[in-house]
Amino acid sequence: MSHRLSRRRLLQLATASAAGLGLAACGDNGSGGAGGDSDSGKITVWSWTTAAEGLRSVVPSFERDNPGIKVDVQDVGNPAIWDKITVGLASGGKGLADVLHIGVDYLPGYLDKFPDGIADLSRLGADKYKDAFAKGLWPTVMGKDKAAHALPWEVNPLGLFYRHDHFEKAGVDPDGISDWNDMISAGSKILDATGVRLLGLDKTGATQDMDFFQNLMQLQDVFYFDQDGKITLASPAAVKALTIIKRLNDAGLIADTAGQGTEKRLLSQGKLATYAEAAWAVEYLASTFPEQKGKWRSMQPPAAVPGGKRNAIVNSTYLTVSGSSTRRKAAWQFIEYALTKPAQINRMFASGGVFPALKAAYDDPKFSAPHPFYGGQKVLKPFVESLSADARATNFTGDYARALKFASDAQSQVLLKGADPAAALKKAAEQLAQQTGRQQAV
Repeated sequence: MSHRLSRRRLLQLATASAAGLGLAACGDNGSGGAGGDSDSGKITVWSWTTAAEGLRSVVPSFERDNPGIKVDVQDVGNPAIWDKITVGLASGGKGLADVLHIGVDYLPGYLDKFPDGIADLSRLGADKYKDAFAKGLWPTVMGKDKAAHALPWEVNPLGLFYRHDHFEKAGVDPDGISDWNDMISAGSKILDATGVRLLGLDKTGATQDMDFFQNLMQLQDVFYFDQDGKITLASPAAVKALTIIKRLNDAGLIADTAGQGTEKRLLSQGKLATYAEAAWAVEYLASTFPEQKGKWRSMQPPAAVPGGKRNAIVNSTYLTVSGSSTRRKAAWQFIEYALTKPAQINRMFASGGVFPALKAAYDDPKFSAPHPFYGGQKVLKPFVESLSADARATNFTGDYARALKFASDAQSQVLLKGADPAAALKKAAEQLAQQTGRQQAV
């Protein structure tokens, strides 16, 4: 979806003193503390942009089926929502909404920093849905207490969108591309034939543009941390990922997207041949660049290594209940209604473009229907099929923000100064270990 989920600015987890910073937090639940389990009354939901629109589409039927509950969905905005949630949690829950929309890169930090701030949904019945969602997601909702603290809403399997017209002009057959070695060769042909570069990155690191690096790691089932929380930023897979980026840059295939709106402008001008993004981008491209109808297609992402896997879940978002809510049962009823019923979650998908994590949703014919913007390609089908394969949960941990910064610095050193990827990542991993006290994985 078009909230650019995984390119958020650096997460700043507040300390308890954040409550005195004067940052306003709004919502109907005005008190902090332990909260309560009322199953009726008015609940407030915090989300942003198109996701908020999707949630509002569910409200009329929910209120009809649950006459004792009223729902107020508020579009708090992104990234404003992260400041508001953080400050609310730091103040003991004061002013937080009852239902919170949270990303996978923020949830672990919140659970670590504010262990009582997010409600235990296992005791409200969440565990019965353990197998209802796309593979690899359930471990990401679990806290250190082994309880579920959220339900998955959006899942984002990775894809590669490409300009069919540029590929055709260069004589490049996308079916002949299986890994990034093939794509680099294809990119050189496309550049020679069209003058168009393969993809865009913020080389300066001003926006910590690390999605592509992370995607290349996730295709190898590796991230900044392993499942035990040990640092893997200098692992062979991470070095391979940054080496691919260096090769692309050395071949002149990366356009610099430093500066607000640069990537969007390059896409609108047809100056990028590919767009490595997750499932939310299906509707983002169609709605943002309608004049390019028929020019785009999608494919499985090339493997990071020859013969390697070509599927990965790159990020996800959740709905959860604030621990300070006085209407936790009512809030849970809304989450359960919105996220576990195929008709409701597909209504949100149609309204807001949020690709559903619920497996039963994929039985809807829309997931195998031709899409006119993509030349009639059944563009959603490959994303669904990629979710049926094994997917490993990504452990963002509460130190994701620090890892993101050091990785971004390493990438900029490689892109701007030609640094050796292995050496740059070794230094970054050492700095991360020093700041976090975490061990590096062997």
